[in-house]
Parts: sequence; C-alpha cells; structure tokens
Amino acid sequence: MSADLAPATADHSSDYTANIYEGKQEQMVRVSGVLEKMGFIPKELIKSEVSWFYNNLGIDDMYFMLENDETIANHILALYGAQVSSFTKTDAGLDINLEKESDDGAVFIHTSKPGVSQLHGPQHERRIDENYLDISTPNLAYRLESYRSRGNVSEKVNAQLRCYFITRCDFVNSAPSPADLKDINLVSDKTFLGKATANTLEVYQRVINHVLDRAGPVLEMHEIPNSRERRLIIGYRQGSTQNFLSAMSDLYHYYDLFSTRKYVEQFSNGVTIVSLYLSPLANSTSPPIEHSIHQVLKEASLIYCIPTTPLQNLFQTNQLSVQETTYGYVGWIFSQHFLNRLGSEYTSLATVLNTQDPLHVEVLDKIKKRLRTDTFTREYILDIILRYPELIKLLYVNFAMVHYVNPTADNSLRPTLSYQRLQTGKVLTDDELLDKIKRTTTNSHELMVFQSLLTFNKHVLKTNFYQPTKVALSFRLNPSFLPDIEYPTPMYGMVLVVGSEFRGFHLRFRDVSRGGIRVIRSRNKEAYSINLRSLFDENYALAATQQRKNKDIPEGGSKGTILLDFNHQDKARVVFEKYVDSVLDLLLDGQTPGIKEKIVDLHGKPEILFFGPDEGTADFMDWASQHARSRGATFWKAFTTGKSQSLGGIPHDTYGMTTRSVHQYVLGIQRKLGLKEEQVTKIQTGGPDGDLGSNEIKISKDKTIAVVDGSGVLYDPEGINRAELTRLAEARRMISDFDMSTLSPQGFRVLVDEYKVRLPNGVLVPDGFTFRNEFHLNPLSSAQFFVPCGGRPESVDVNNVSKLFDADGNPRFKYVVEGANLFFTQEARLRLEKAGVVVFKDASANKGGVTSSSMEVLAALAFDDERFESMMTVKGGVTPQFYSEYVKAVHHIIERNAELEFECLWREHKRTGKPRSLLSDDLSVAVVKLNEELQNTTLWDDVALRHVVLSEALPKLLIDTLGLEGILSRVPEAYTRAIFGAYLASRFVYKYGTEPSQFAFFEFMTPYFQKLSEVQ
Repeated sequence: MSADLAPATADHSSDYTANIYEGKQEQMVRVSGVLEKMGFIPKELIKSEVSWFYNNLGIDDMYFMLENDETIANHILALYGAQVSSFTKTDAGLDINLEKESDDGAVFIHTSKPGVSQLHGPQHERRIDENYLDISTPNLAYRLESYRSRGNVSEKVNAQLRCYFITRCDFVNSAPSPADLKDINLVSDKTFLGKATANTLEVYQRVINHVLDRAGPVLEMHEIPNSRERRLIIGYRQGSTQNFLSAMSDLYHYYDLFSTRKYVEQFSNGVTIVSLYLSPLANSTSPPIEHSIHQVLKEASLIYCIPTTPLQNLFQTNQLSVQETTYGYVGWIFSQHFLNRLGSEYTSLATVLNTQDPLHVEVLDKIKKRLRTDTFTREYILDIILRYPELIKLLYVNFAMVHYVNPTADNSLRPTLSYQRLQTGKVLTDDELLDKIKRTTTNSHELMVFQSLLTFNKHVLKTNFYQPTKVALSFRLNPSFLPDIEYPTPMYGMVLVVGSEFRGFHLRFRDVSRGGIRVIRSRNKEAYSINLRSLFDENYALAATQQRKNKDIPEGGSKGTILLDFNHQDKARVVFEKYVDSVLDLLLDGQTPGIKEKIVDLHGKPEILFFGPDEGTADFMDWASQHARSRGATFWKAFTTGKSQSLGGIPHDTYGMTTRSVHQYVLGIQRKLGLKEEQVTKIQTGGPDGDLGSNEIKISKDKTIAVVDGSGVLYDPEGINRAELTRLAEARRMISDFDMSTLSPQGFRVLVDEYKVRLPNGVLVPDGFTFRNEFHLNPLSSAQFFVPCGGRPESVDVNNVSKLFDADGNPRFKYVVEGANLFFTQEARLRLEKAGVVVFKDASANKGGVTSSSMEVLAALAFDDERFESMMTVKGGVTPQFYSEYVKAVHHIIERNAELEFECLWREHKRTGKPRSLLSDDLSVAVVKLNEELQNTTLWDDVALRHVVLSEALPKLLIDTLGLEGILSRVPEAYTRAIFGAYLASRFVYKYGTEPSQFAFFEFMTPYFQKLSEVQ
C-alpha cells in the first residue's frame, strides 16, 4: 500500500476508517500521461475519461492506493473500449471484467447490477472463496475488502463497478499462545487494526470470544443510523465451511437485497469474520428490510452447513428457496441410501432361497448391491429431482409443517410457518401430496424417488434443521421404514447427519447402546463411489456385530460412520466435530438458552448416546467429552470412552484392552490342543502402529512370519525378529521403520508405494499397494494361526476364500481368531470350518475393548464430578491408586468373559458339531433375548434380589469405594436394569448353552435366592 496514505478518518456508516488517498491528483496526471503515450484514446478525451474514472464512478480509494499507474491506465482504456463497443450494440450493454492476481493478493473489478445473482455475471466470488478465503493455514490467510462504486458505469447503463481487493494477511502474531487467542489486538492483521474503528474492534472481539467458545457460526445484525442499510456480521472457525461468501451472496439476492460493502477478516487464532452491508433494492416488492434480514439471519446457518449443492441452480434462479434447496439435497442423499429399488423379483428370490444358508445370504447380498448400483445411480436420482422443483416445494412444506416451530406468547411450542419461509398456497395432507406426486410424475422410477422423500418426512422424529447455530444437519429417524428382508434385525434408533464435507449415520439396536465412531476415507474416486454405496450397509453390519459383541455388558450395539467427501479427505477432525455437535443438538434440545432453540421431538423421550473410538477417531474422544460438557450435557463424563487418562479415560491401546480378549482365544486354542506358544507360527494383518496389532505383538510369544499394515508387507519364514517387532510396537511405528538387517535371507518387505519388487524366491511384485491389499490371499501367507488385527470388512468373502487353500485343497491356516471386525464374511468362515479350520469370529473374540469402554462409562456415571476428578483422572503423570486398581479389575473382567464364552463355544461345538461361527451368533442371540426378557420380569422388581445380583455384577472395587446405594443413586435406572439383565443372561447361557433344559434357569437362580435368604 502506498506510503502517502492519509490519516485515518472515522466512517461511522461502515465502522471502518475510510480509505483516503492524498496522492490522487498527482496520480491522475501520471495516468493521463501513460494514456497519451498509448495513443488509443483521442488526446482531447483523455482528461475527461480520467476525471470520470476517478471522480464520477465512485471507486473506493483503496483501488488507487494498491494499483500502479500503468495498471490504472489499462483499466481506463478497457472501460473506454467497452463503452465504444456497447455503442455499436442494440442492447446497450456494458460489460467490464478486470482482474489482476499475485502471490500477495488480487484485484477484481466488474460491472454489477444491484441484486443480480453471480449466476448471470463473472464468478469472481467463487474464485475468491476457493483460492483465498477457504485456505485455513494462517501463513496463507487473506483478507478481503469489497466495494460497490457509487456512480453508474455510463449514462445509459444502470450498473456500477464491483471491486474486490484481496491482500495477504500480515498478523501481529501469526502463532499466538493459548493465553493470547482471545486478544484481538494480538491475533489481527495489521492493516485491519489500522482501519477498524473502536466500535468494530469491540464487536469483533465479542464475536471472536463466542466463536472460540462454541461450535457453529456466530451471527449479529446492526442497524446503520439514519439508513435503511443493515450490517450483518458472521463469525466462524476457519476451514469449517467452504464457498461461504459466494453462497451468502446468493442468499441475500434471493430476498431482493444487495451489498454496498463486504469485508472478510482473518485472525491468526483460526477465526474468520464476514461483514456484509445490505440494502433493499429500489422499487422492490419484497417486505420491509427487517423481514428480509431476519430470513437471511435464520438461513445463514443453512448456508454455513451446506454452502452449495447440485440443486444450486434452482436456488440461484429463484425456483427454490435456500430451505427448499437444502431439503431437496438431503432428500437426494436419503434416496441414494434407502430408495426401495430391489423390486418384487428380489423379494421372490429371497423367499425361494434358504436364508438360513449363509451362502445364499451372501449371494443375495451381492445381488442386492448390484441391483442398487445398476438401477438407480446418484446421477439418475438427481436428474429426477431436478425435473420437479414444484414437488420439492410441496414436500418441503410437508416437512416444515411438522418441524418448524416458534415460541408462542405463553412459551409453548406450536408449529408455525412464516409467509416468507413458505411461499405456497394450500398445505396438502399426506394423501393429497401422494396423489399430487402420482399425477405429476411420468413413470414408476420418478414416482419411487419422490415417494422416498415422503418416506423421509414421515419418519423424521426430530431434527436441528431450524437451529440457528448448527454446524451440520442431523435427523433422528424412526428406522421402521427399513425392509425386513434386507435388515432382519430391527434397530432401535438411527441418525442421519449431513455436512458440507461429509455424510454419516449413527445406528443402535437398543436404547442404552455404545459403539465407536468411524471415519471412512477414500483413496481415489472409485473407492469413494464404493464406500458411498456401501456406507449404510457397512454401518448396519458393524452395529449388528457390536450388538452381538456387547452381550456381556449393559449397552447394546451401536456404531457411527462418517464418510468424507472425496475432495475433503484431510478434514477428519473438522467433520468429526460437526458430526458430534449436530448429534448433541438432538440430545440436548435447546438446553443452551440464547444459542439453541427448542425443536419438535416426536420421539418424546430423553436419549443418551455413548460414543467410542474407532478407525480415524481415536484422538478425538477428549474433545467430544469436553464439548459435551461445554454444552451443558449432564452425561459428559460418560459421553465418550477411550478418552485421555487426564479425563478419566482408560485407553484401549495403552492397556491392551481389545487384545486381552482376542489373545484369550489364541491361548485357549493352544491350551485345548496342547500347543506351545513359542513354537506356533502366525500371520497377522494390522501392524505395530495400531491398537490391536501392537498389543498382539507385545503380549504374544509366537513365531510371527508376516505382518501387514498400512505401509506394506513384512515377511520372514524363519520368524520376524521379535525384539525388533516389539520395538516398533512400543513406539507405535509402521513396518516401514523396521530394521531390515534383522531379516533372514528369505525375508522381505514390500511397501505400498513400491513397484516391480523382486522377492527372494524370484517372484516379481508389480505393485506394492495391490500386494499389500491381497497378501492374506497370497500363497506365501501360510501359518498355523491367522489373527486379523486390522483390514477392511469382507476382505475374505465367497469369491476369494478359495485362495486360502493350497493346490491340494488344504487350508493354509489351521486356526483363525478374527480380531478385526467383519474381516471374513459368514460364508467364508463356514467354508474354512468345513475344511477343518478352527475359526472364532469377531463378535466373540473382539469384545475386550467394548467391555473396557463399558466399565469406563460405569465409573463415569457412578462418581460425582469431584470424586471422579480425584480418583479417575491422571494428572501430572500421577496415577491415582483407585485408577490403577480399576484397570486391573477391568482386565480381569475382560479375560473372564472371554474365557467363559470360549469354553462355552468349545463345549457346544463338541456336543453338537455345529460350526463355531454359527454357535457364536446363537450365543449372542440367546444372551440378548434373555437379557431383554429378564429386564422386564418380576425378578427386577424384587429389590433385594436386584441388590444381590448387582453386588455380583458390579466391580467389587467400585462397590467398596462408593457403596451399592451410592452407585444406584447416580447411575440411571435404565442402565442398572441393563447391567442386571446382561449379567444374568450371559452367565446363564455360558453355563447351560443355547439349548438348556426347562429346569436349568431355576437351578441357575437357586444360589441367588439362597444368598437372598441369608441376607434376610
């Protein structure tokens, strides 16, 4: 910026000091000289053209400060040429589009008519968003000043010049300390500090404080004295939304508003503040600006959540409002996952086939996926939706009539619709709407798409769609619309979450349920397409596995999945935070006065979800717990498991919780068959950098001949050096850091980014990535034990299980303990068992982590905040004695549960000859069913018996410390009832199997009644 900038003068209409350039007259003379040398403009016209450009157009002085003489001369020449060109045209149009970009910023100038969408002009704001404002790295942050010129570009054309000035930030402190994060004087750009008035600094300081204290956008509206103009200020965390400036322009244009000035300020503490000065169009027939601004404020959070969609053109052309567009986008996503597109033929085939036969089930599953892919693609569904904006409007009204509410005078909640939010006539009933859809659509496919949107409307129990400070859209759905033939085990609840960078689900099978949250990344577009199609089914399968796995504990099975959009693979932390906050919107229902509003709750009962770590989220559990606390959730201590020890968490990896269960099955096989651990060979997927893989290495003593992890394949037929493998496991490092000098001559390592690698046996590996993915199917992959500790679901299925057999038809593994969830399909397991392989599936073997998490939840619920802080949190490296003893108690519970189930499965297999993979499911079903029955019998109503059972079911250490009554006074009854049922059911089934005699339960309960009589 030029050194002769005039002293700042306050401009109270903009709350920024005005840009006044004192060198303007001298610059005009120099620019005139440049134009005279060019020779394109007649000499006698140069003075008037320069004077008109400088004085009549009303271009902000910032432009003249930033640009040199030659550039300004070129712009005047371009404007003159445009005027000459327009003189020869009948439409008298005058289009100007000037731009200059450099590493330090950019200048864009174009003709602009007030209130006209960017759709009809240069797409500068799209470029500014993508190239400058969406960059979240402080060292590359840019600020924006944008002004509309006060004068028209010519006497014939009612248009002004819109100028954008983008400059690279020069922060006072680019890396502020935690103590300085909220000091605007330390985190601001130096130019901003020099131009902002005291009022703006005060307002922005308040906005910064709010942005840093909570999730979601912060919005304020200020009146401009003696003006119809309004100032809209929006603050948010950098990188938490995209294309926001351009999307906001589309929004206020929809309501017949235009901007005179725009500012975007970046701060080195990660906050962005957008300031828009909005005025109503002249001769506008829209309501007063107060009404329009109110709508913009209400809908800015929708723009923040979903800035752009494939339906954007319908919004920009005023065919749909932003609410209707966003609703249509969510409906499109819902249809992709749940449109019933299998047809009656599939149902008939499923009826004919034996669904008890795992092979038939797997074939049906593959047919289902193929039918879904081939019949209704995402593009096909979108094309249908775009054809009928009038149906989207009607379906949105149907949705909004239920879920859009305003507090009435008596503070009750009553559905109301503003005339501006819903521009429609008669509101149709469900039957009338369905009839309208049938009469409007032209074929069965179109009808099915819009019927799926109506299904969505009917099954939304609550949503944060109308919350003003949301960060993503969340919908609590009644899952009863799911077809039984595809999803035979009914779910208790499901949540759909949609954000600008992701989509996700949370599924659970009981009210009190717990499970991990998984972030799914995609290596390429093909992988993303596959992940997208399988997202819900994978989530359902994972939650169902969790349900079977959780049979020993009070919580039922649940799971959350978050699929990153292909262009946002680096946003795992951002999307996880949005996912959690939007789910909390549904759980807390307006419990933050002034920030959150009440929502319509058709479920009608309070709900608590328990989240845990899974792929890609292990490091986020602390934040989720503290965020729940900051939002006032009473259950914050138990909201997440796998937290840091400083927050009372019991890290699974630190204490090897998952491995404690898996390895019990490995040891159990060795014990039953008289094998010495040091002499057996083993292959494992999931390496020393992972939780399960690292702990399996640390606690085992076998001869491991191959390890597969994210970096590649490590193999040594002589046995991988145990000391070196343990070193990596202790450091949680991948096999890419393995000391190759410790391998035997036959050993090798192939990394995923390597090509054309020659193995010691002479075989050429063309591609390390493919070799890694398929190594478990490679002939070299052969050992006594196979322990998958990591890998994608269905890595072994009906199509490739044959590769686990040698040329003579002999299985390459004798014993399989499935640590990784869903690594094998059921048919693959049964094929191996039929060949004599001992297989223990994931639902039985991998339950140590869930047990540990359950014990973590129990402690969090049982302790009050003060005692929890002193007895269950590790501070300054000092571990409370209770914490250490509690971890040991959890270890004992995990190992005991694993041993009980292992012995039951071994015994039942020997008795019945039934495959262990099926027996595992039988046990789970038997325990879960009996658990639910016991919770609803009169046994629970017998308080004395209840106490006897809970005294045995609860950890003795916890009872000794808090007392049974103390625990029961704080733990919700629904949770203790679930403990009661789960403990009795699991112990009974483990002792008597899945086919007990009719007197078995009486015999089982006799000791408890004896204890009861002793107590009495």
